[in-house]
Amino acid sequence: MATTLKNATFSLPGELLDALKKHVHDLQLPSVNHVVREALESRVKELEQEKLRQAMEQAARDPAFLKDVEECMADFRHIDREGL
Repeated sequence: MATTLKNATFSLPGELLDALKKHVHDLQLPSVNHVVREALESRVKELEQEKLRQAMEQAARDPAFLKDVEECMADFRHIDREGL
C-alpha cells in the first residue's frame, strides 16, 4: 500500500538540526528526513498509547462499563473453564 507523502515546514533549533545532520552523516543513515519521520512515528505511537491508557483509566471508573465487563465475563465463564 503506497503512502501519500505531504511536505511540511517546521522550525527547529539550529543546534538540533546541525547535530541531526552530523549523526546522519556519521552513522550513514538514509537522510535527515528519514530520521525525523521515524522520530515522529515513534512519538505519535506514544501519544496514541497514552490516549488509550487514559481511556482505559476512565473506563475503569465507569460503573456501567464495569458492569458490562462483569456480565461479559459471566457469560463466557463456562468457556474459559473448558481450557483448564
